[in-house]
Amino acid sequence: MLGETVFRLLGGSGAVLAEAVAFSHVAAFGIVGIWASNTLASIARGSGNMAIPASIQLVAGLVQVVVGGALGLGLGPAPRLGIAGVALGQLVAFTGAALALLVYLQSPRSRLRLTFSAGLLSAAHFREIMRIGWIAMLSPLLSVSTVLVLTALVARFGPEALAGYGIGVRLEFLLIPIAFSVGVASVPMVGTAMGAGDVPRARAVAWTAGAMAAAALGLLGAIAALAPWLWVDLFTGDPAVRQTAYTYLTIAGVGFPFFGLGLCLYFGSQGAGRVGGAIGAQAIRLGVVVIGGWLLAQAGLPLWSVFALSLGAMIAMGLATALFVKLTRW
Repeated sequence: MLGETVFRLLGGSGAVLAEAVAFSHVAAFGIVGIWASNTLASIARGSGNMAIPASIQLVAGLVQVVVGGALGLGLGPAPRLGIAGVALGQLVAFTGAALALLVYLQSPRSRLRLTFSAGLLSAAHFREIMRIGWIAMLSPLLSVSTVLVLTALVARFGPEALAGYGIGVRLEFLLIPIAFSVGVASVPMVGTAMGAGDVPRARAVAWTAGAMAAAALGLLGAIAALAPWLWVDLFTGDPAVRQTAYTYLTIAGVGFPFFGLGLCLYFGSQGAGRVGGAIGAQAIRLGVVVIGGWLLAQAGLPLWSVFALSLGAMIAMGLATALFVKLTRW
């Protein structure tokens, strides 16, 4: 209902606004599938099975590309639905993934049989989950808020700048699962060590995972910064859009290892039940973007300065997370 208003506030207008509204009207229905599939995948991973949820979500990603591409471009007998078709691919893929995970968790193959009973609902269970869950819910809100503020800042420079930024930041989003996979694997390991009272081992696992994520994203960030055309030219031939995306990746790619470090240590903090510092670091990132963005807008500085602000915010988040994890008592 409020999608168009929000997109206008972010700087959307004309054809860009129409496409954003068309996408969101369909994608909104896919939120339940995305939420359910990720929740059920977390349950499966918590039981010690990493392969099944990873395989199902990999298939979901492929289905999203195939169905979204077919419906968006009108390939073969599929109708050409444009951007709404791309969103429909997302809805179909993640709804199917949620159903597949639900079937698996209720099957004899699952190490933890998922059952539904009103008797399982209790205030004690709810409190235990929300002890970590309520503050952890702030993480995606802070991340999305940061991207929205940056999007609004870039939109001031026109649709070509917005399109180029979108291509660049999409690579950033695709790198998140890499840090996510390492971080999620560290959660049960950190939690097991904490349960055994072996805090040094828990910290060693968290720092090792963080270093692995930083190294992986650092390598990919270096490639993106040195050869941005490898990614950008797959999506556009427009010179203005390409140049914007090149500039973004050349600058922001330097911050990818810090982003990976912060995100991975956030998961390690979950395993230790101490996520406050990591959430605080993400709030610092948002604060840097909001305050810095206001100053940039007042000074009328060029587009590259917005990308430099994004870089500074990623570095601040990574270093602040590491500092908070080091100082927080586990």
